[in-house]
Amino acid sequence: IMPGIYALVADNVTAASMQDVALEDLLGRDPIQVNMEEIYSFIADKVIMVTGGGGSIGSELCRQIAKHHPKQLIIFDIYENNAHAIGLELKDEFPELKLEVLIGSVRDSKRINQVFAKFKPDIVYHAAAHKHVPLMEQSPCESIKNNALGTYKTAYAAMMNGCQRFVLISSDKAVNPTNIMGASKRLCEMIIQTFDRKIRDGSAKNLRPLCAYEENACVDTVNAVQKPKTEFVAVRFGNVLGSNGSVVPRFKQQIAKGGPVTVTHPDIIRYFMTIPEAVSLVLQAGVYADGGEIFVLDMGEPVHIDTLARNLIRLSGLQPDIDIKICYTGLRAGEKLYEEKLMSEEGLRTTPNNLIHIGSPIPFDSDEFLRKLQQLMSVAYEGQEDLIRTLVAEMIPTYHPSVEPALQAQAEEPVHST
Repeated sequence: IMPGIYALVADNVTAASMQDVALEDLLGRDPIQVNMEEIYSFIADKVIMVTGGGGSIGSELCRQIAKHHPKQLIIFDIYENNAHAIGLELKDEFPELKLEVLIGSVRDSKRINQVFAKFKPDIVYHAAAHKHVPLMEQSPCESIKNNALGTYKTAYAAMMNGCQRFVLISSDKAVNPTNIMGASKRLCEMIIQTFDRKIRDGSAKNLRPLCAYEENACVDTVNAVQKPKTEFVAVRFGNVLGSNGSVVPRFKQQIAKGGPVTVTHPDIIRYFMTIPEAVSLVLQAGVYADGGEIFVLDMGEPVHIDTLARNLIRLSGLQPDIDIKICYTGLRAGEKLYEEKLMSEEGLRTTPNNLIHIGSPIPFDSDEFLRKLQQLMSVAYEGQEDLIRTLVAEMIPTYHPSVEPALQAQAEEPVHST
């Protein structure tokens, strides 16, 4: 961590001269271990598809899956640069891997169905999503179109093409959401539970493709499987250290520039894991799935973001408030002081891994939900931002926006710590 002795003697130490800080050092605990043998037997010789495969979680899913000898790995992403990068990495490290890197959007019904019809994936890890809370507050219709409606379209394609298991990557922000991003992820969970219920009670025929206001609208349902058996599950966890656009890379950039490091609130806390930890638990939760579950990952004790920032400064060989100033900028629109892993209505069941729990489903009217979802799609594609929040609140009783969208542009003046 510390620079060389000559730099110290010469009093020529800057943040740029510091070595990279190991993310594990910021957690204050030992790394999580999982039973990789269970995962190996589950993944081996299967066709695996990862949507959002170029993102932080998606690319790590691809890395860990590639180690376990899948029959074929399909990376599906809208952003070509990230998809291309992980594709090259995997080809170099696993030259025998049968790999397909495909560009497309989960919003595009026709494209996603073409991919499923051609490759017939056995297991899908659905990681494609918009995730940045402030950006989604400014563009709520995009959040709903990409996260909720994209999940429905991908789930529908999976069911139609005989997929065995569909694993949704969810978020603790789906619990009692105060922002549209978290609400969109809660809708994703409800979509997954609706598909599972319809399959179990034999009414999957009532599920219909969503027809959007786009060129590539619905596809034929003629080739629908007669008795779909796809198991739909969700895995919910908190923040991951080092993901694209997350707080730690941001802090590192600010430290490298000499500060200040910006924290929204001195009391704000979050649950954290490293990306490999979260992904390994996602893979193991997928092994335990029976259909309809929301798996909740135990991420340990929550971390104060202020403490995280100060520790990162210290691990970089500098002193907070002396070498690097910390300033508090105020909570952003829709941002909570703390996140929750379970809603009060949910209980917990255990799994063979004591770090993976199962939340009991919250009952809701699936048919009414599907009717509202069709209405939500129309509102989203028409760009009715005010109406979309109202409709989402009707669909999710626990969604309570904490800040009016109009106030978002009114940024508070930064306050420096003393």
